[in-house]
Amino acid sequence: MANLSVKIGNIELKNPVMTASGTFGYGEEYADFIDLSKLGGFVVKGTTIHHREGNPYPRMVETPSGMLNAVGLQNHGIDYFIDSIYPRIKDIDSQIVVNVSGSDVSDYVAVCEKLQPLDRINAVEINISCPNVKHGGMAFGTTCAGAESVVKAVRNSYSKTVIVKLSPNVTDIAEIAKAVEAAGADAVSLVNTFLGMAINVETRKPYLSTITGGLSGACIRPIAVRMVWQVSKAVSIPVIGLGGIMNGRDAIEFLLAGATAIQVGTANFIDPTVTIKIIEYIEDYMIRHRVDNIYELIGGMKI
Repeated sequence: MANLSVKIGNIELKNPVMTASGTFGYGEEYADFIDLSKLGGFVVKGTTIHHREGNPYPRMVETPSGMLNAVGLQNHGIDYFIDSIYPRIKDIDSQIVVNVSGSDVSDYVAVCEKLQPLDRINAVEINISCPNVKHGGMAFGTTCAGAESVVKAVRNSYSKTVIVKLSPNVTDIAEIAKAVEAAGADAVSLVNTFLGMAINVETRKPYLSTITGGLSGACIRPIAVRMVWQVSKAVSIPVIGLGGIMNGRDAIEFLLAGATAIQVGTANFIDPTVTIKIIEYIEDYMIRHRVDNIYELIGGMKI
């Protein structure tokens, strides 16, 4: 049997396949389609200190080989998650990661402090990169100083694994990665969506209420792979790769580029069983190529 287990900070994943925040709800929405315990981990939707309505509709539009979204972190807030969601998902035999967002540093700290006592939540993913948030996310994720300020504050108040989700909408993503590593991040995940827009040529109006939104899907994969490769060479902490992973071959590509684990996002909307198919593909690939341990693949691109 091939060994697919990987370690991210202080947590161990039974395999490198995770789901991306905002595309998998709280996990339970997919329980009718897949056995959630087979996943290496899943990242629940973005959680903030207070209830958020999100952006006005319309806030999603399909594009060639991808989609634009401007949901705006709609959620009921951290207290609702702890009281109503956590009791329903805590017994799932998979690593549960909470994606945390905020409009200022104190928001991030407050959410992480509330998550600290939860026994089955052993990692947070700090979202400093969401392009749909008008205050906070974009500013934090696009400068080394801004990213560092959030991670330092969270690190001082949260003792479990801290993953930092990086924005691709920057000049040098490797520099941001190095800054959050120095501030105490245990891992980085990349990339989040690219800033894009689409216009209805008949009405001459933008499709999204916010005009711009986050572009995801297969169309961004080659850029995401490049960024994962660059970051994996720049930092010593694990890199979680995401961005347009639609099948097992795509996942292997990210691993070879240097990702220790991967997250599947938009593909979940097309095929709710895609994560299980990717896990099976990785295992079959390792058997076919006589690879005993997944770490033999990580960063294994030949030049």
